Amino acid sequence: MSTAKTHRYSVMVGRDEIVIETGKLAEQAGGAVTARLADTVIFAAATMSAHAREELDFFPLQVEYEEKLYAAGRIPGSFFRREGKPSDSAILISRVIDRPLRPLFREEMRNDVQVMLTPFSHDQEHHIDMLGLIAASTALTISNIPWDGPVAGVRIGLIDGALVINPTISEMENSQLDLRVAGTAQAINMVECGASEVDEETMLKALKLAHDTLQPIIALQNQIRADVGKPKTEVTLYKIADTLQAEVADKVRAEVRQIVVEHTDRTARNDALDVLRDKLVAEYEERNKAQSDPAQIIKLAHVREALTNVMYEEVRKRIVHDGVRPDGRDFTTIRALAAEVALVPRVHGSGLFTRGQTQVLTIATLGTPRDAMQMDGLSPEEDRRYMHHYNMPPFSTGEVYPVRGPKRREIGHGALAETALRGMIPPEDEFPYTIRLVSEVLSSNGSTSMASVCASTLALMDAGVPIVRPVAGIAMGLVQHDGKTAILTDI
Repeated sequence: MSTAKTHRYSVMVGRDEIVIETGKLAEQAGGAVTARLADTVIFAAATMSAHAREELDFFPLQVEYEEKLYAAGRIPGSFFRREGKPSDSAILISRVIDRPLRPLFREEMRNDVQVMLTPFSHDQEHHIDMLGLIAASTALTISNIPWDGPVAGVRIGLIDGALVINPTISEMENSQLDLRVAGTAQAINMVECGASEVDEETMLKALKLAHDTLQPIIALQNQIRADVGKPKTEVTLYKIADTLQAEVADKVRAEVRQIVVEHTDRTARNDALDVLRDKLVAEYEERNKAQSDPAQIIKLAHVREALTNVMYEEVRKRIVHDGVRPDGRDFTTIRALAAEVALVPRVHGSGLFTRGQTQVLTIATLGTPRDAMQMDGLSPEEDRRYMHHYNMPPFSTGEVYPVRGPKRREIGHGALAETALRGMIPPEDEFPYTIRLVSEVLSSNGSTSMASVCASTLALMDAGVPIVRPVAGIAMGLVQHDGKTAILTDI
């Protein structure tokens, strides 16, 4: 029997009590907790490597949700009768937890950080994704890992005209809104939503309700940290020296500004920046050759990064102060649009949507009810008659790399477009067909997920599916500089 002391905390969230426990399980992890809502229990462990990986130019964070069917008293339906690669639903939960955690780490960290989430029990009534986010945040908060959290997450539904905090799975069947919100004490930092044409005023109320609901959960995590949290480990931050950044900025700012102003074509702009980058790197290579003291050698990767930082600053400055984006557009102008249907013979429906250099072809296929996707996960959903798959091959961005099946990003973007269209798909008793959409990204220059929404609407109509209304998607951006803010349409 374990002699470790269990520390138990609880907080009321809407109608439900969330219980967080730590101290009993996984004592060698950096931080470990269980979070419980009714009979749904999820375990989270956060651990950081002892040594940094200096050779990396990014922060190596992994957030992994591992779906275990024993949590619902099921045996996996595969031949081996054990869990295999993550299901799409598990990947989507990993992504929705990753998104609010990642921005609160310092980008200059190079220690591996891994957050692993395992459902121990699932009562088939309470969603596990936002509970998992709370568990992950608490594990990080009490761990030795440097992090600027905590965060918390909540789901808001709209049932019979009333906003409901953390509705159950069965309640969500009658909800017009599926809004997931994560945030810190100060602000919201992640929103994911699917809705049946909910008006703007209701959405604003739902967002405010969500952020207000997060506050006691965040306060509880701070209390747990004060009671049982570990001291944060001092880690080396691998960043450009301020002196090098200032030196590079003085050398290239005028040329970078000229490139940003003169080249509205992305390819021409990148070519001009490549020429400037090569010239700058060659200059520092010569300086390094003449340097006898190894400590004075300047990393060329830092030189390249310093130039990129100057470019980003000049782009932001021009957007905010001059009202001009890199491609010459103002804040609200949308790139040139084009749409076609019936491009491909023999398929049931096809739609091609182009916005600027972003181009997506969606193919619609109709099948019988027997073609519905059989689900083998923790969700009580048994089958799915509407599916949307999204592929983004390397040629779409002019790159070359191995193709090893859909990446997490592709699965996420497919789910995003699927959610956008789900409310417009006719019910099975009116249209008794299984529907599969496949969006092929042929060219990407921003907002391919939203282009896939548009292309899929075209394909559905071309296939004769009586959708409720056409759906369009567009990406929005926010740029800040010197205390000023610009909201951009179609990024």
